[in-house]
Amino acid sequence: MAGMPGLALRFAVVGGGGVVVNTLVLYALYHWAGLPLLAASSIAVELAVVHNYLLNDRWTFAAGDPSLRRFIKFNITVLGGLGVNVLIVWTLVRTGMHLLLANCLGIAAAFAVNFASSTGWVWGRRSR
Repeated sequence: MAGMPGLALRFAVVGGGGVVVNTLVLYALYHWAGLPLLAASSIAVELAVVHNYLLNDRWTFAAGDPSLRRFIKFNITVLGGLGVNVLIVWTLVRTGMHLLLANCLGIAAAFAVNFASSTGWVWGRRSR
């Protein structure tokens, strides 16, 4: 899997795994451990970010040893993607688009932002 399409596919597979981690941790912390929803969700999201960072660092970008600098940059990137997602969903729903379609478009835009930021900034040549 060479080139940008291969990187994008691996990045998407890792993101899908992050969705699974997020969902399982959220369910366990909220339903089994009894944490408040805000705390359970926050922990679940950050554990998914850690999962995604480690797998992207090792598999998607083959960067070698993980670094705190790249991890912080990846967290910033994910936060930016979240902002793009929320802004697009909010804007499109307010203009009359169906919520689920707006959400799909928001997810796609956030993926594009996260992938571009990850390839260019987090794991770009200068970050290695």
